[in-house]
Amino acid sequence: MSDIEKITIRKVAVRLLPFIFMLYVVCLIDRINLSFAALTMNRDLGLNAYVYGLGASIFFIGYFVFEVPSNLLLDKVGARLWITRIMISWGLASAAMALISGPVSFLVVRFLLGFFEAGFFPGMILYLTFWFPAAYRARVIAAFMLAIPVTGVIGGPMATSLLEMNGIWGLAGWQWMFLAEGIPAALLGFVVLAYMTDRPSSAKWLQPEEKEWLENVMQRERHEVEAEHSQLSLGQALVDLRVLALSLVYFGLGTATYGVVYFLPQIIKGWGLTNLETGFVASIPDVAGTIGMLTWGYFSDRSNDRRAGVTASLLVCTVGLIGLGLFNASPWSLIAMAMVSVGLNASRPLFWSLPSVFLSRSAAAGAIALINALGNLGGISGPTMLGWVKTATGSFSGGIYFLAVCSFIAAIIVPLAIRAPARRLATARAAE
Repeated sequence: MSDIEKITIRKVAVRLLPFIFMLYVVCLIDRINLSFAALTMNRDLGLNAYVYGLGASIFFIGYFVFEVPSNLLLDKVGARLWITRIMISWGLASAAMALISGPVSFLVVRFLLGFFEAGFFPGMILYLTFWFPAAYRARVIAAFMLAIPVTGVIGGPMATSLLEMNGIWGLAGWQWMFLAEGIPAALLGFVVLAYMTDRPSSAKWLQPEEKEWLENVMQRERHEVEAEHSQLSLGQALVDLRVLALSLVYFGLGTATYGVVYFLPQIIKGWGLTNLETGFVASIPDVAGTIGMLTWGYFSDRSNDRRAGVTASLLVCTVGLIGLGLFNASPWSLIAMAMVSVGLNASRPLFWSLPSVFLSRSAAAGAIALINALGNLGGISGPTMLGWVKTATGSFSGGIYFLAVCSFIAAIIVPLAIRAPARRLATARAAE
């Protein structure tokens, strides 16, 4: 590794990673806070488990509608302007959840929140490919996605602490929570406008020789991808079997993730805990998930086999979900929850290192957005199924077993259908 490479990558990492990590934490807090608001909001608004599950799910309909166009617009107008737009609009929509008064307004605002947030996550994944060569991409994505379990650790205690503000100035605790966690997202949008840099060529904080080195490396890698796979058009990328297979895997992962996320606090509170206790207990599985993500990533780097890593982590998630279905009414299920958290969190960074192996330019922008959009439709199936089963049977178990089936199917698809990208990725990593 040359001195200029070390200096340039260090500068880029220090400048960008902490900032976009913080943005993603704020984004995730605004996603998971609904699950804690439900501890009191559902009673105040008269929402049963099915309507609540539908509201959790309808977010992803709005998200799906605008996901691909949003990422293509980011590629065209630049990340700085587009992420600014996303954060301001989603922050205001999140804060507007404090104004809902019943099922209709609940569903409408949730749909708008998904519509406005669409493009943030795939936009950040695409943005990282503009700045980091392939040799660094998997670990950088892992560092970015570490925000998921970290948010789980801090999000629950934060949300349930805000619920304790119930009655202040005539507002319910859940209204304070949405205001306190939504408004900062909108304000951070203006920080993005001032701080974020679109491409290496416009980075005033890099020396000319550093910019030149980074631009040359990124251009060379793009040409290598296009020479090996031919330059796919946007249309070709959106119907490529590898892209569709990745979408199906991510759908299974998303179904399991959001089914658990939106109902876990209610499951834990069913043990007889207070709201505040529920928030702190809900953070425990995410501590395990954080450790699991780091450990799994380390061993994956040593084995150079992303496919095996994703498959194994999804199988761990499946076993954990089965255990959660069997013991969800007992505190013993905390062990199963930890297994689910480890499996889900370990699989994501390995999964998202795959698309850029065979895609570049607008094809990558569109395909990454499509994978994320189709995968996030799991946010419809997971919460809706759990809400329906809970309403019909009085138990979460049947819905949790459905999540386990989805996770297991995703684990099977990875080695069967994504052989070529996984092998090429392993070869590339072994050559580093």
